[in-house]
Parts: sequence; C-alpha cells; structure tokens
Amino acid sequence: MLVHTVYFWLKEGLSDEQLADFRTRLAKLGAIDAVEAFYWGTPAATADRSVIDKSFDYSITVVVRDVAAHDRYQEDPVHRDFVEHCAPRFERIVVYDVD
Repeated sequence: MLVHTVYFWLKEGLSDEQLADFRTRLAKLGAIDAVEAFYWGTPAATADRSVIDKSFDYSITVVVRDVAAHDRYQEDPVHRDFVEHCAPRFERIVVYDVD
C-alpha cells in the first residue's frame, strides 16, 4: 500500500461559498477508482503538545495499492479538476507519501 497524505493551508479571506466548494471538491477525491481508502478533516481537538502541528486547515489521507495506482489518482479527471479549481486558494500545501 501507498499512503498519500496532504496538508492544506488555505488563503485568508475565502468566502463561505469558496470554502464550501473546496470541501465538496475535496470529498470527491475519495471516489476516484484508484483509491482504496480516503479520509479528510480538520485539525483534531486533541491536547496541545510540542510535537503536534495544528496550523493547517484541512488534511486528506489517501490509501492506494501501489505507485501505479498513485499515478492514476494524480491523473484522474476528478483530481485534475480539484487542483485546477482549488490550487489558487492554497497558501501552502505539504505532501507526504509513504509505502
């Protein structure tokens, strides 16, 4: 398995409509055929500790079978649509891929 985790920091001042559109497009990523499991959310309300970073706005965790499935996920029209429409709303993203 390959686990693809992405953290999003959104630009300040996005409208409620822009945030709703971001969340809708984000959730659709889980329907891509290559995806085995998909989770998304915001920072959890866990106790503050020096090793925890809650500065991000949203995160996704995508589990795929292998690198080939990851590559199919990246090229899928749903993913491309998400990037095209949502990337202008990102202040920063960080990606971690683990196999």
